[in-house]
Order: sequence, then C-alpha cells, then structure tokens
Amino acid sequence: MKIYPVTDPEFRAYGRILEGYDTQPIVNALNELTPLPEGTAYVPEEPALQELPEAKELAPTLFGGLPVEFGWCNGHNTKLNCLEYHRSSEFNLGTEDFVLILAKQSEIQDGKLDTAACKAFLVPKGVLVEVYATSLHYAPCHTDPAKGFRVMVALPKGTNTEAPKTAGKTFEDRLLRANNKWLLAHPDAPEAKDGAYVGLTGENPDIAAE
Repeated sequence: MKIYPVTDPEFRAYGRILEGYDTQPIVNALNELTPLPEGTAYVPEEPALQELPEAKELAPTLFGGLPVEFGWCNGHNTKLNCLEYHRSSEFNLGTEDFVLILAKQSEIQDGKLDTAACKAFLVPKGVLVEVYATSLHYAPCHTDPAKGFRVMVALPKGTNTEAPKTAGKTFEDRLLRANNKWLLAHPDAPEAKDGAYVGLTGENPDIAAE
C-alpha cells in the first residue's frame, strides 16, 4: 500500500493540517501521562489533556464552540481491521509519526466497502490534522514498532461513549456501535467476532511491510 504524506494533494479530500496553535504541551502530556500498550487502547476523555491550558484554548476552534473531549488512542498496530465515521470531524495529534488508513463514506455501496479503495497517509509527529466527517478511519498505525503510537483524539463531547438505543429502522442503526460512531468491520477483525457489522470486503490492509 502506497503511503502518502498528509502534505500531498491526495489528502485534501480526506482532511487538512491545522496550524497556528501551540500543541507541544499536548504532545508532552501524551508522552508523559498516557500508557503505551502492546495492542491498542482508547480513552474518549483524558483529564490530563482536558485540563491543559493549550487544550482549553484550542477547543473552541475545533467544533465552533461545541464542548470537546480530548482523549487518546495509543499502542501498536499495522492493520486496518475496521472503518468508522462520525457526524463530525476528528482531530489527531501524535507524539511520533503515525499512519492513518482512510476511505470515503461515499465509497460504501449497498452496505459494503471494498478495502481496495483505502489510502494510507503519514502524519508527522507534532502535526495536528483534521479528518473530515466524510472520511472513514480507525486506529492509527505505528511507523516504528519500538515506539508505537500515542495519538490525541479530539471529538465532540460524548462521542464514542455508550451507544444510544434506536428504533432500528435504518441500515445505519446496524452500524451504530457507540455515540456518534458508525462502524464497518473486516471479517478478520476482532470487532466482527464481537458482533460488529461486517461491511469491509477484500484484504485487510497491513502496512507492516511499508
């Protein structure tokens, strides 16, 4: 799988780089105050990040004044496994270089998405990126197994918390795995075995070789 830098024009359809804010204290807090598991772990809201003056300054810019949760996704990973989307953008910031494997929501056809449509993008450490609401994404991938990844995840408050009860009348209701989180799993993914909707076809991309 070719890996594009986020500075490449290919990224423009999926997201953008956000500049102008001092994010180094957020990077420092991620490094010093959050764990690095062997697998992957996700926390929707991390007090050590939430209370940083720099996070409080950044928050109104991200979602136009809506309450923001600053959490993290850390660990080691090289596979796609799943793709999810929100009704909102997601902002990511890493302590090390990391890779995002992305696709477009418009590429879902008849409830399925062929993973051949996915593209991979390298995000340099310390660079804040916005991943648009129409961009399917999931856990980051590391570029160095010795370092893994620690990535801030900023979303509207309440996202990725317990799933609401719906009337179950739409196809999307089958995908809803948490608040503001719709997910398609690859059949090889652990999430599929946990009852997630299997909506990814083709190979389960793995960037380990790259």
